[in-house]
Amino acid sequence: MLGLLLARQAGIDDPVRLRRTTSTWRVLSLELNKDRDVERIHGTGINTLDIEPVEGRYMLSGGSDGVIVLHDLENFSGKPTYTCKALGYVGRSHPDVHKFSVETVQWYPHDTGMFTSSSFDKTLKIWDTNVLQPADVFHFEGTVYSHHMSPVATNHCLIAVGTKSPQVQLCDLKSGSCSHTLQGHRQEVLAVSWSTRHEYVLATASADSKVNLWDVRKASGCLSTLDQHNGEKSKASSEAASTAHNGRVNGLCYMNDGLHLLTIGTDDRMRLWNSSTGENTLELYSGSKDCNILAWIPALREPVNDYVSEKPKETMDVGVSLSQPSLKKSREPKTSLLQLE
Repeated sequence: MLGLLLARQAGIDDPVRLRRTTSTWRVLSLELNKDRDVERIHGTGINTLDIEPVEGRYMLSGGSDGVIVLHDLENFSGKPTYTCKALGYVGRSHPDVHKFSVETVQWYPHDTGMFTSSSFDKTLKIWDTNVLQPADVFHFEGTVYSHHMSPVATNHCLIAVGTKSPQVQLCDLKSGSCSHTLQGHRQEVLAVSWSTRHEYVLATASADSKVNLWDVRKASGCLSTLDQHNGEKSKASSEAASTAHNGRVNGLCYMNDGLHLLTIGTDDRMRLWNSSTGENTLELYSGSKDCNILAWIPALREPVNDYVSEKPKETMDVGVSLSQPSLKKSREPKTSLLQLE
């Protein structure tokens, strides 16, 4: 670190490199906070978390017991050691509680007055935060593994849903119905993620070892299927040439600038992809066979233009994978202060 400071002082190094390196060093130095605790409401493991980043104050958690809890992370005690209180929760006695494990919770990207949850009980629920009552419920024929709303969409209100069916379901909040499906996978869809750069681009991961990229405006099929061998079939059989992993693809997420996509599979590997070209950057990370959750920890960076597509430096971002039962990726709602009676 001292060498980087001296190089920056002498004008040898770019200031962005120092900021990225510092951010990465801080991330790698993270440890559990011994002064802050969270009030325990869940009686079993926690599968998913989502924090609204406008203030970084309110957090949703969903557990394998079907319970959803809303936490306030603010410290009003004035003391260094405190417990984050639960503002409210959808408990087992609630008439609209999920019957089985909650797999995903997500704040509505434009208003903290609403959030969504999906569960193994084959439902996706849209909740009114202020009264903790469902405003709408979508029912599916198979188990729901994942859902996601676009954090950048301004022209649509679609929720992508991955279920036991090989078809990706798109639910429209405006009409209150499933608008259409995307066909291209051969087995259940385990993870979905909207691009953080282009509002109509969607990535899906499946148990068929494939990751597909879609433009949901087109009905002709997926834009591309990610290939871990970058088209070099001589390195693998033709059957495996168009697969992203040598096993089920459990999780995926876009980087904050939308230029790259991180995936993880049961082959104990995480792979980084150029989201514009679909090319495997060959940045290989060791993963976990039990992991199905990914999150990016953002590093400070300069704005990146659309045409930039070079391989990211190792210090650009840090990808974090979490194993079950564990915590999940957070999204970016963008407005108001939450009010609960």
